[in-house]
Amino acid sequence: MNSGRFAISVHILTLLTFSEDEWKSSEYLAGSININPVLVRKELGNLRERGLVLSKEGKSGGSRLAKPADQIFMSEVYEAVKQKDLLGKGINSPNPACPVGRMINDHLDSLYDDAEKTLLASLGKVSLSEFCKKFD
Repeated sequence: MNSGRFAISVHILTLLTFSEDEWKSSEYLAGSININPVLVRKELGNLRERGLVLSKEGKSGGSRLAKPADQIFMSEVYEAVKQKDLLGKGINSPNPACPVGRMINDHLDSLYDDAEKTLLASLGKVSLSEFCKKFD
């Protein structure tokens, strides 16, 4: 998850929250985030697939929230952008004859699963609306 997609998506959703029902262009969103509009459009597509934003094409097109900000939770955003494992995986195959090597990946998987459940529970307590109040 260290790609920055979560931060980009939260930034997009925060901007759309402050814009309420206005359609905002990817260029506008990209200008605030200071990234290429192509990257914004990629994330908007992902957020649209997850039912978090609506988009329309054309001169008066753009994106806006698909539902009220108080009904969008940070855990949904995390789930939308999550890539593989939160803490990563070992890149080697441990020695199966070693008492640690033969069980390390199972124990790490359990540890990682518990950490991700804790993260999701924490993020699930924060709505986009609550997050946006930090900007007042």
